[in-house]
Formats: sequence, C-alpha cells, structure tokens
Amino acid sequence: MHDLNQVPVVILNGFLGSGKTTLFRNLLTQSKKKELAIFAIVNDMSELDVDGEVLAKSSIIEEDETILNSISSCVISSKKGIEKLDEIINNILTNKYPDLIIIETSGSCHPMPLIKYFKEHIKAKLSVVLVLIDSLMMAHDFEHGETLIPNMQKNMIEGNRDTVNLLVEQILFGSHIILTKADRIEGDKLKNLIDNIQKINPYSSINSVQFGNLSIDSILKIREYNYFNVQKLIEELEPVLEIEENLDKPYDLATRVLSDERPFHPQRLWDVCHQYLVKKIFRSKGFFWLASRDKQSLLWNQAAGNISLEFIGTWQIGIIEDLNNGLLDEEITLIKEKLNKESGEFGDRRCDLTVIGDKKSVDQFVNQLESCFLTDNEIEYWKNGHQFQDPWPKNLVKINN
Repeated sequence: MHDLNQVPVVILNGFLGSGKTTLFRNLLTQSKKKELAIFAIVNDMSELDVDGEVLAKSSIIEEDETILNSISSCVISSKKGIEKLDEIINNILTNKYPDLIIIETSGSCHPMPLIKYFKEHIKAKLSVVLVLIDSLMMAHDFEHGETLIPNMQKNMIEGNRDTVNLLVEQILFGSHIILTKADRIEGDKLKNLIDNIQKINPYSSINSVQFGNLSIDSILKIREYNYFNVQKLIEELEPVLEIEENLDKPYDLATRVLSDERPFHPQRLWDVCHQYLVKKIFRSKGFFWLASRDKQSLLWNQAAGNISLEFIGTWQIGIIEDLNNGLLDEEITLIKEKLNKESGEFGDRRCDLTVIGDKKSVDQFVNQLESCFLTDNEIEYWKNGHQFQDPWPKNLVKINN
C-alpha cells in the first residue's frame, strides 16, 4: 500500500522547444508567492545544461539553490537518467516533505519510463503529466496535426522509430495537453489542431497557454495520474523501449556544443540563421554576445524555424567598463576580483550554444555558426570602437523571474 501522504509530482514533458522552461519559470514564481515548499528537477541532454542555468536565475532558486537539481548529458528517461532521478528523489524525501516536486524533462524524453518509475514509488505520487505542444511547429511540420498519425503508421510499416513516434507517444501519455504559441494560429486552424490531438488522446484535456501562464492552483487540485488509461499502451511499448533505455540520446538526435569567447558578427549571424536554420534543426539554445551589444548577456532560444533573443543581464566586465555604473568602490573591487579568475580575453563574456537535430543539418549549421565569430582583424576593429551593422531587433525581451 502506498502512503496517503505521498508528495505530489508534476512532469513537464513535450518535444524540443515546446515552452517547458517558460512554464517551469512561471510555476516557480507562483510557488514563491504562495510560500509553497517546492523542489525542481531539470533535465538537459546537453552537457551545457542551459535550462538549469536559466532556472537558476529565478528569484526562488537564487534564495535557496538547494531546491534545484539538474540531470544533464543524458535523457532522463534512459536507464542512466532514471538512476540519477531516483538518487535525487530519495535525497529530497529522506528528511523533507515538500508541497510539490516539478520535473522538466528534455525534449527527447519519452514519458513512459518516468510514469512506470513513479507508479511504484512509495513516497512520491505522480499527479500530472503535462505535455506541451508547439502549435506553430505542429502547423508547419504536420499540417495542424493531420499528418502525425499517417507519418507514424508509415514508420511502423517500415520498421522505423524517429521523432514522429516520440511526439505521438508523448501525447498518448499526457494527462493534460498544453498548446503553446496557439495565439499565432488562426481560429479554425487551431480547432483542427485540437481535434487532431484529441483523436490521438481522447482522455486528456487540451488547453492553450500563453507565456507559461498556467495557474499552479489548478495543478495542485489534481489528485493522481490515471495509470489505468495507459496500461495497455505500456504493455505494447515496453519491448520497444527496452531497446532504447540504454541510449543517452535516442531517436538519432545529434547534439553539438559550440563554445567560444569571441562575439558573433551580428550581420553574419543573421545571414547564417536565415540560410542554414533548416527544418531538421529541432532546437538550439544557449548564451552568447554580439559585437554590437557587448554589455548584454543574451539567451539564444530557437525551436523549429523560430528564433528569439532574450536579455538575461549585463556581463560583469560590461559593468566595470561603464564609467557611470553607480557602484561603490568596494563593489567594483569585488567584481574585479571575480573577473581576475576568468581566463578569457573578454572577461566573463563568451558564447555557449547547444544545437540538436538531424546530424547532417546540425553539422552544417554549427560549421556555419563558427564562421560568424569575429576574426582577429575584426576584433582589433571592435577594440578601436568600430560599429558593426546589426539587423537583429533592438528591443529584446527581458527575462523576469
């Protein structure tokens, strides 16, 4: 028998770039306002752990960094990922009894191994599996969901398993489907999308959410995940997923990390993104800087054909270089001491991006991105005050936590 006082667990699942981190940040902010005791677990299949770093900037995490745990370099649904999850969950629940545990999976995570894990857990209770779906991606790549099942049937006939299978199976295991970016889909087309998803999973509720604005109260009211609805599905998929459980990066998804301390040339970066950011680049994300905006720490956030730049903050070296920074001498001294520990030519400024998708497309895109860094001559121009042409939007979104 399970303990009636099990800690509720919420899983945020969904394909690459569907908006999980945005929703996660929103839920963390709400939990702080309501003074909820909460623990957060984030999974990133890249060693960069970009999502973990973004979440760490949330005010609730900055106040108590022990409530955030990261699982990186492998997908959480793999055998290795489940082992890491089990260790974290047991550490959390050994001496604590939080109001809620929220898990953000990586986009390549299959939900079934997590559902099986929590079904047998004594101290934790799976209450909700939220599956986020990028409405724009579904519209552009799958004709508002109409071609999802035919594509999956084609895979089954040919004996293939790829990201189409993953998308469909994420939907099948979701207790609640959340459509993101739905405000950018025409009304009748949105209805078609909802109808097509409902045909795949008639047991789930479907709601559209903008900018991660989902009430945490609505989540807390849900008692427990309905395992009965997916029992037959689990039995059918178990033999297939046993083959995948040892794969840290399944579905033939390639991941490449691009790290360099130099800034991007803004015009070259613009041109490369418009020419080489193809359909099979499913996701790219990370932190970077532009030669034209050398004080701004920027978040690169791309899903499918859409890319956005978000303002994270100001580089510490940029603060020191600003003669009107308004800081006390003691504060400037502390920042300089931190910067002295940085080995780079540009202080704490650097570019760290991870790119995920089809291997050939990823290699081509990353190789082109490498050509966007300033050359030695351009760095000298930059140091001498040269102004580079910058076609990127001037007004960037500031991440609020």
